[in-house]
Amino acid sequence: MSNTVNAAPAGTQGKDCTPNPTPFPRETPVAMAYIPFQQFGQIYPPEKALNSGTVFPELDKPFLGGGAGK
Repeated sequence: MSNTVNAAPAGTQGKDCTPNPTPFPRETPVAMAYIPFQQFGQIYPPEKALNSGTVFPELDKPFLGGGAGK
């Protein structure tokens, strides 16, 4: 297995694209993601679900971003 990043075929890179200047480090560790299974529980009533964008209360996360330019 190679530790280098696959490059675009010759002539297909856009003039405004910057190629990745270096390959991955020699000792790049393998990562494993953990994603728990969602347990079916309480759900929102239709009107609240529509306003929240989800029927599942545990997925209803408030937007806390400050917007662009901060």
